[in-house]
Formats: sequence, C-alpha cells, structure tokens
Amino acid sequence: MNEISNKATKKVVIKTATSHLPQNTSATSIRASMPGYVTLLFAVACGMSVANIYFAQPLLDQLSNEFRIDYSIIGIVITITQIFYGLGLLLLVPLGDILNQRRLIIGQMLLSIFALVIVGTASNSTVLFVGMALIGLLAVVTQTLVAFAATMASPAERGRVVGMVTSGIVIGILLARTVAGILTDLAGWRSVYLGSAALMLVMVAMFYKVLPHVRREVKALSYTKLLGSVLMLFYQERMLRVRSILALLIFADFSILWTSLVLPLSAPPLSLSHSAIGAFGLAGVAGALAAAKAGKLADQGFGQRTTGIALLLLLVSWLFISYTEQSLIALIIGIILLDLAVQAVHVTNQTMILPLREEARSRLTAGYMVFYSIGSASGSIASTHIYADYGWEGVYWLGASVSAVALLFWALSLRGSANARK
Repeated sequence: MNEISNKATKKVVIKTATSHLPQNTSATSIRASMPGYVTLLFAVACGMSVANIYFAQPLLDQLSNEFRIDYSIIGIVITITQIFYGLGLLLLVPLGDILNQRRLIIGQMLLSIFALVIVGTASNSTVLFVGMALIGLLAVVTQTLVAFAATMASPAERGRVVGMVTSGIVIGILLARTVAGILTDLAGWRSVYLGSAALMLVMVAMFYKVLPHVRREVKALSYTKLLGSVLMLFYQERMLRVRSILALLIFADFSILWTSLVLPLSAPPLSLSHSAIGAFGLAGVAGALAAAKAGKLADQGFGQRTTGIALLLLLVSWLFISYTEQSLIALIIGIILLDLAVQAVHVTNQTMILPLREEARSRLTAGYMVFYSIGSASGSIASTHIYADYGWEGVYWLGASVSAVALLFWALSLRGSANARK
C-alpha cells in the first residue's frame, strides 16, 4: 500500500444541519440521492466564485483612471489574481481531504465576501492589489465544491452531477465580463464587487441550511505530507497524468480564443463595440450547457469515446473561427463548438479521475486544476504574442495546432493503456 493509504485514520462524526437528511449523515447515506436543487445550488455557487476572478478584465480602463495606474502596468491586476488562484489550488484545495468540507466551503466563501468588500471600497492601489490577491486565493472554493459534490453524489449519477457543477464554472467565466460591463454602466465599477459580495452572503446562508455535515474517515496527515501526496498521486495514477495533460491543452485552446478575440472584433473592418463583443460570451454559454450531458455519458462507460468526439469537434471549431473577419455567423458556430468540446472533455476528465481515490478527491482535483491553470495562462500569453506578429490568421493556426496535438495525445494514450493491460 502507498504512503497515503498507510496512515492511521480518524473518524469525523458530526450532525447534519439540513432538514432533509438524518442526523450523523455518512458519506455513504447521502450518496443514495442528491436533490436537483442542491446540484443547481452548487453550480451557481461555483459560477459566482469563479466570476470574481474575471470581473476585472473589462474594468481595466476604469481601474487605471480611478487609481492612476499606468496602462502599461494595469494588467498586473489580472496577473496577481491568477497567481494567487494558482497558489490556492496547491495550498487550500487539498485541505478538503483532511478538514470538514462543509466548514471549509462556508469559511472560504465568508472570507471571499471580505475580499470583495476590500476591492469594492479600496481607496488606493495597494488595497486594491491586496483585495485582488485574496479574491484569487479564495476563488478555489469552486474546486472544493466540485470534490464535495462528487462525494455527495451516488456513483451512478456522479458524472451528471459533476457535469452540471462544472458547467456553472465555465458559464461563470463566460458571463463575468458581460455582467461586469452592464453593472459598471449602471452603477460604477465598485457595484460589481459589492453586488457580488451581497450575493455571496445570500449563498452562504443557503449553504448553511443545505450542506450536510458528513461523517467520513479522513487521513491523519500533516499539512506538509498532504501537499507532498499530491505529487505522489501523479506518480501512482496514470489516468490523472493523462487527463491533466488533456486539461492543459484544451484550456490553452480556450484561452487562445477568448484572450485574443476582442482584437479582430474591435479592429476594422468589424469595429464592434465592447458590449457587442461581450455578447459573444452567450454563444459560449450555449456550448457549455450542451456539454453538461458529457458526465452522464462517462457514467455509462463512454468516457473515452466522448473525449475523442469532443477533441475532433475542438479541431473542427477552428475551421469556423478562421472565418471570423468574413462571417460572424461562422464565428458563433465556432465558439459554440469550441466551448462544447472544452467543457465535454473537462467534465469527462473529472468524472474519470475523481473515483480513483475516494479519500483523496480534493488532492486529485487540486493536481488536475494546476494543469488547467498552466494551460489557461500559456494560451493567453501565446495568443497575444502571435496576434501581434501574425494577426488573426496566426491565432487560429495556433488554436488548430493545439487542438491537433490534443487529439493525437489522446489517441496515443489509448494505445498506451492497451499496452499496459497486456
């Protein structure tokens, strides 16, 4: 047995806070059924939490003027948030395997409210940067929510539940820019963060009523060994390695499109307004919603087939995206296909890795999402550099190339799996 499973265990026995679950609820008993409204609540909470990271993107001009930060360095607001989000994945998400997840989720959401208020009332750039760092660090509560949802769901419905919850994350990312722009026009940029804080407070109150206290066995690991065990999981679980690399590639593709899309749309001959450009996020939402059933297919044993079809659609999407400057209809089709494909693979990935180690779901999620973060950052950096040198043609060739690499890697991983079984 490995080091993780050799540790002495301790039981956490606590009482339920919900009316529809019995006292001293165990992980096994709540798996019998997960009400649809609870799944929806998880999805909404995930979307709201991750949106906090992306609100600033359309507000950079406002922040630059408000705090007298030069345009050349205002992008540090986004960088700080993303860096601390990555730190949160490594430092906070694994705690879900050794702490009470209900308390961890509610605690992180309360601290997120505090961070949002800091940003919404910031009087200088230093306070702004501190608040943005805390928002990024605490937004990883989304991953704790995904792991907890997988624990609450029965094995037969786990893929469906994970699919719906992670759809909330993608929708939150896509709609954050649009919501931020509308609220800023109506009531100023501070209303974005203060309004989000108010909604998060409502969500905390609902979770306090709905989330069960779960009796489960957790490993008596020190914090240092907990973090080290994330690396051990990569060494021991081939599925985690394969699916993490796929996550890196698909989210690099996702960022390649969404980071640079504003550039050709705002330039001649299209010259669209920022509101019109933000509306393209709605097409992405349609694709993300359509992919929510990918988890159900994975539950039925079609995870690999779903992955292959989705990666093929990802490659095809760039054919439509290449006609962006000639046809906005083609772009919309491409966006729907790309977001459908990315979300389908992402849901399938998580559905296939979370059952690997029931006692280590938070660490599995943390390790997997680090690759997501690396892919997102790499795609953003690469796309802007390519656009500067080669224009939109260079961007869609970059996106198509990454898609082709992902499809080839998946095909090779199937062959590797077959050889490993011989």
